[in-house]
Amino acid sequence: MSRVVVFDYGSGNVRSAVRALEHVGADVELTGDRSTALAADGLFVPGVGNFHACMAGLRAADGPAVIDLRLSGGRPVLGVCVGMQVLFDGSDEPSGSPQEGLGEWPGSVSRLKAEVVPHMGWSDVDVAAGSTLFAGVESERFYFVHSYAVQAWTLEEPTGAFAAVAPKVTWADHGGRFVAAVENGPLCATQFHPEKSGDAGLSLLENWVRSL
Repeated sequence: MSRVVVFDYGSGNVRSAVRALEHVGADVELTGDRSTALAADGLFVPGVGNFHACMAGLRAADGPAVIDLRLSGGRPVLGVCVGMQVLFDGSDEPSGSPQEGLGEWPGSVSRLKAEVVPHMGWSDVDVAAGSTLFAGVESERFYFVHSYAVQAWTLEEPTGAFAAVAPKVTWADHGGRFVAAVENGPLCATQFHPEKSGDAGLSLLENWVRSL
């Protein structure tokens, strides 16, 4: 049984994530303890609310160092919702105390251009070819709740022998295309909430847990 830590750094109610991961067979612990988070087979990084508040909470819990150390050792991390957004360089979301993102991927989070914001509800996704995260649920809909997103993928794609390990980017649309998920070696992320996406979300989480 894979051991998964849901990283507890004060970002809202994450009990639904714990229950969903337990449902798909993981041994789950909700904790902000650095050593436990480093030792787990998988680290689930949640995030709800304001980008800058989430980054401040992560920094207070030594989250950036935990994530960096895990990735440097090839140990899986899954970021969800704002937990995905913080993996980029930054956000133009208003804040009295703006914070830089983790910079694992280049790019910035910006407000959706749709007439109705927030984007709240079920949406189709355009799944990247060869995705393992979405295996078996390529045609399913997932549950989104957000006003901001990454709307351009700017990481230079590798060519030649390294093309096979290029990040797999999945897209969705709400007033324009935005990044819905990324699979990049040990680092994966979704803008939607898999733990709130019914059977499709559970299948996606099961795919991730099986890969640990």
